[in-house]
Amino acid sequence: MNDWDDTTNVAVDLATLEAKAPARNLAYLIVIAGTNVGEMHKIEDKVTVLGRSVDSNIRLIDDGISREHCKIQFNDGVLTVEDMSSRNGTFCNGQRLSRRELKDGDKLQLGKTTILKFTYQDHLEESFQRQMLESALRDGLTGAYNKRYFMDRLDSEIKFSLRHKVNLALMFFDLDKFKSVNDIYGHMAGDKVLAVFAESVQKSIRNEDVFARYGGEEFAILTRAISRADVFQFADRIREDTANLIIESDGVYIPITVSIGISTIPEDGAETPEDFLKAADKMLYEAKRLGRNRVVMTPES
Repeated sequence: MNDWDDTTNVAVDLATLEAKAPARNLAYLIVIAGTNVGEMHKIEDKVTVLGRSVDSNIRLIDDGISREHCKIQFNDGVLTVEDMSSRNGTFCNGQRLSRRELKDGDKLQLGKTTILKFTYQDHLEESFQRQMLESALRDGLTGAYNKRYFMDRLDSEIKFSLRHKVNLALMFFDLDKFKSVNDIYGHMAGDKVLAVFAESVQKSIRNEDVFARYGGEEFAILTRAISRADVFQFADRIREDTANLIIESDGVYIPITVSIGISTIPEDGAETPEDFLKAADKMLYEAKRLGRNRVVMTPES
């Protein structure tokens, strides 16, 4: 009798816990493969359009994705995904679809490489998932994307640029005389300089720009669909903002400047990440040679 009572109590306790547990009623698409890997998109609107267009609710840049590729919509409390006459089709769990209901765990493929996982989450799961994704994609000190993510994006952005004839610019940054900062003020001060610099840059870039810590005191920005004149102005504004930063460590103010090298497609003729990086690095070296705290861009051909 006592054993039966214990089992009943356990069942009651489990039912109580389930009743108190957060409801998994937040709908999300998580990009698990492709150019935008790691991004989380909450599905809140009655209709959510996915595609390459700047007007899409969820913009995805990948070869084979149409401007308006597919849409997700609420119908009588049910979420459905519908292809919008895309060129290469929309697939769910490997099967091409015209329209179907979305279920927790479904995987959507758009274009050649982009895969999104559909999932319902509660607020705690959402927070945990975001933290996990951020830690995998971002540099812990500066919050910029890490080099691995940057190199993946660099490759896909170059292919997209060449295929669709869209301008692409690569800005390569190096904090001037950063070794002296560490030697004079200490490594903790050096870390603060990197973090403050990165925070300042993050405030200047567009949502679609890719800002990454390439290594040490080197950073990079990939920016698409921008003229050479505008990208130079963009970089020079970052250079000027950096020179005006007020960074204090243990009561001492640390002045910093940055040198920037820029390469552009199609002007530089680069077709691989290695060529694109080499062209930007060459311009960065020239900026250093000319006295630092300046922007140098490859000349137009």
